Amino acid sequence: MRSRIFLVAALLSIAFPASQSSAATAIVRDGGTLQLGNVTFRLDGIDVPTIDQLCIDERADSWTCGIEARDQLTKLIGGKQVRCDDLGPDPSYKKRRIGVCKIEGETTSLSQLLVRNGFALNVEASASGRFQPDEARARDDRQGLWKGCFVAPREFRAGKKDGALLGTACRADRDREIRETLFPDDLVMPAGCNIKGKFAVRARVTGNLGIYHLQACRSYPGLKQDRWFCSEEQAQAEGFRQAYNCRSPSKSK
Repeated sequence: MRSRIFLVAALLSIAFPASQSSAATAIVRDGGTLQLGNVTFRLDGIDVPTIDQLCIDERADSWTCGIEARDQLTKLIGGKQVRCDDLGPDPSYKKRRIGVCKIEGETTSLSQLLVRNGFALNVEASASGRFQPDEARARDDRQGLWKGCFVAPREFRAGKKDGALLGTACRADRDREIRETLFPDDLVMPAGCNIKGKFAVRARVTGNLGIYHLQACRSYPGLKQDRWFCSEEQAQAEGFRQAYNCRSPSKSK
């Protein structure tokens, strides 16, 4: 599904040429999202671990690969100015844009650099996808995520616990233990990300994956969460709606 979204975005970019942002200081929101001024861009063509995703390293220990992906993007930028070609609205979240983003003066996109370093996956399905060679090289060299075992970020976000295991350290005889580590019952809260997300069948009525709960919500205390979010914008972008008992009377419908 996500690859189809990027295909649509690519076709739209042909019909409607991209506009280029002015070079600006980037605020990194997560490994695949950054903000320039008042505009938030999701990096084009890649799938990146979200902040709360866990992976397993080559020693079979869990590590916060989502936080590391964010930190890798921050290191790549290194405080330099960033410029993005705006490909239009993000089909999955209209308040965000799809961007081909590069450090000012550089020719290689941040998307390609993240794939090359093993902290993002190529999402273009065809064998001739732009970043397929970079992904293959990162996998062969055991870079980043590939050094251990993980699930594709899109499957983690959807709570798909039976998805394919990726990486060079995925032991078939430890399948159950690996999945329990990647999807723990008590997912640790990343610093500053205290919004709880819960997958819910009833949320699908409104076209969502789940429901998010703020600390001020009556449902928050004692709720066993499936996800953690750093902002309401992130929760909404990943397909979660706000719990109804969080809303003030003026916002209720």
